[in-house]
Amino acid sequence: MADLQPALSAWRTARRSGGENCVEVGLGTGLVGIRDTKNRDGGTLVVDQHTFAAFVASVKCAY
Repeated sequence: MADLQPALSAWRTARRSGGENCVEVGLGTGLVGIRDTKNRDGGTLVVDQHTFAAFVASVKCAY
């Protein structure tokens, strides 16, 4: 079976995650991965960079 998980690197913790409920983002070619810091093997949500940028902009507008 082929590895369907894209190569993501440069994982970093979100600055505003508050320490307890952390998420991490990792970058790949044209992709962004999002995962739970406390459960890194629990799955990764992968979206394209444009979708992630729109999500971040939307969240920033809400605050």
